[in-house]
Amino acid sequence: MTQKISILGVPMDLGQTRRGVDMGPSAIRYADVVEKLAELGHKIEDLGNLEVAPKTALESTQNEKLKNFDEVLHISKELAEKVDKIVNDNKFPLIFGGDHSIAIGTIAGISKHYKNLGVIWYDAHADMNTLDTTPSGNIHGMPLAINLGHGNSELVNILDYFPKIKPENVVIIGARSIDKGEKELIKQLGINVFTMHEIDRLGMSNVIDRTIDILFDCDGVHLSWDMDSLDPLYAPGVGTPIDGGITYREAHLTMELLYQSGIITSAEFVEINTILDKRNKTGRAAVELILSLFGEKVL
Repeated sequence: MTQKISILGVPMDLGQTRRGVDMGPSAIRYADVVEKLAELGHKIEDLGNLEVAPKTALESTQNEKLKNFDEVLHISKELAEKVDKIVNDNKFPLIFGGDHSIAIGTIAGISKHYKNLGVIWYDAHADMNTLDTTPSGNIHGMPLAINLGHGNSELVNILDYFPKIKPENVVIIGARSIDKGEKELIKQLGINVFTMHEIDRLGMSNVIDRTIDILFDCDGVHLSWDMDSLDPLYAPGVGTPIDGGITYREAHLTMELLYQSGIITSAEFVEINTILDKRNKTGRAAVELILSLFGEKVL
């Protein structure tokens, strides 16, 4: 199925402390994502990157608890408006990060167009921390909680509405490092989580089948893919690598099954750290997964 895809890069590393993830959009483009998607027959519009201020240029008037708060808020609002326009133009939003805090703006721009948006959150982490539970103050550990309506009020209320998504419409897959406060919020809200334990026990095919069943009533589904969901063996260039992750083949199976299901209406790929990568291995892996999501097959 041919799709009209709008690509937007968000070269932001302000949601965390390690340098290098701001070059993620360049790493994905360098691996020829635009050309290869076009070869599959899709109509591609590359909107370039949002302009993000470097950390060295930021003023010191930041939220005392949340690192780089002012600029993260600014970029989240700008991204939400850009994504809103992409959806209004009836194009598929394909967003390249940057750290995972960009999901605050991505989902804000998407969910206003759906009554019942589903979210599949592939990540080694839950990203469910709040102001009260964050051990680091890094906003990239909070975007899922914020989209669920928990956290800083300015971030929660981007585009003047909240929550962006309902707890029953969220599925976290691949988690293997969850903070204590996150565990409590997950249980409180009843979030669907398939940890690596469930993936090992059930198999990825079964996990995806169950995910599709959970999101059956959703009128759109956003895929938020953190490259640290993969085992570092396959994706070494991420800021927070955690051993024991998803295999390369399991990741491709995910994309192939999601393509066959036809449920994905938007996607983002985040947390590629080029400084920590090996000859753009992680960037190339991201492109290969994107191609599977958009219909590339062996035969």
